[in-house]
Amino acid sequence: MKKTTRLLDLTAAMILLLLYVAFSLPLVSGDPGRRVSMTLVRDAAALGAFCLDGSLPAYHLDRGFGAGSNNWLLQFEGGGWCNDIASCVERAKTRRGSTRYMGKTVVFSGILSNNASQNPDFYNWNKVRLRYCDGASFAGDSQHGNGTSLLYFRGQRIWNAIILDLLPKGLSKARKALLTGCSAGGLSTFLHCDNFTSYLPKNASVKCMSDAGFFLDAIDVAANRTMRSFYKQLVSLQGIQKNLDPTCTHAFYPEPSLCFFPQYILRFIETPFFILNSAYDVFQFHHGLVPPSADRTGRWNRCKLNVTSCNPHQLDALQGFRKDMLGALMNFFRNSSRGGMFINSCFDHCQSALEETWLSPTSPRIHDKTIAETVGDWYFGRGEEAKEIDCPYPCDKTCHNLIPAASATDFLVNLDIWLLMLQAITIAVHSLLFFFFLSTFLVRSLV
Repeated sequence: MKKTTRLLDLTAAMILLLLYVAFSLPLVSGDPGRRVSMTLVRDAAALGAFCLDGSLPAYHLDRGFGAGSNNWLLQFEGGGWCNDIASCVERAKTRRGSTRYMGKTVVFSGILSNNASQNPDFYNWNKVRLRYCDGASFAGDSQHGNGTSLLYFRGQRIWNAIILDLLPKGLSKARKALLTGCSAGGLSTFLHCDNFTSYLPKNASVKCMSDAGFFLDAIDVAANRTMRSFYKQLVSLQGIQKNLDPTCTHAFYPEPSLCFFPQYILRFIETPFFILNSAYDVFQFHHGLVPPSADRTGRWNRCKLNVTSCNPHQLDALQGFRKDMLGALMNFFRNSSRGGMFINSCFDHCQSALEETWLSPTSPRIHDKTIAETVGDWYFGRGEEAKEIDCPYPCDKTCHNLIPAASATDFLVNLDIWLLMLQAITIAVHSLLFFFFLSTFLVRSLV
């Protein structure tokens, strides 16, 4: 009888353990996105391709499968710029200037998701996230040394090194390809779109999409061109001019740095292009329209934190910014037969990288179409022209997912950290449960 009881105890414990394993949640849920490991570009040193601090550049590759195994989606990471030595020195000590400080895995979500329900058009493609560590939208080619420190401004070489590393991994045989990026990475898409096309087979379908990268040559609320001055210093410091489109720089001589602005380079891009942007882009609102230098008394602080707190004068300035953006896009809207756009009125920045804004029940919509649906229709040529422009604020009632202060790239990094914490907690809970079941079995079997 005692042996029978022990056998039943053993059977019960094993069943409980099997049920625990079968019904436990995975370490990383499919909802926030899967984690993809970093690949360092080992051959980059031979090309002189270094991050600001001299570390090797990197990317994350999630292999495609099935019908998408010969299709490629490359996404430039964003994260602002550094336009003087002091800011670049500080940047070199962070994940924005060195792969030494970057997380070795990142979350792939939104347009990088491999979940068919969240990313139906690109879920099974080869997907690559290019890590950003040069501070100049992958466009510089210079360096600075003062005897004690050395800064590498080698964004253009990093871009070339990553592409050369990916070509033998299947990119050279791509049938379909999409180059995209968010924020400063969205600007990179404008700068490198045609060059990307030149690397791929002539019969490949190659297109580009910028997300939150249409940075305007705007006049701020103090009547200054803050972004123009910033970019001019950036282009000079990091040796960018020689990597800008020569047709554009010739057209805008003697101000070649203007060709760092998407609104001026756009008409020279030959590859089909899609522009995803908020007409009230939060980054540009805070740094282009109302930079700190233009609001030293803090009159805009409440408005920046909550648009419903803006006074009529401030709302007029925001509507003027939207008008300027649409004006800069109007030629593209009217005359680009292969172009697409989704210009909504959500106070946001970067909308393709997160499931919540890319494709979900609460995603932003224009004419009842999500961003993912509009981009997919444009890329695959489904239906009419995929060019959507939203009505002005506050008419759009689908703007539920707002990021009022931090950029979406910072949000993704915070999501990475949160998921690592969740993973550690989940492992700990799994271990505790395992030892609980094991100890219960051992105690009962020894009684």
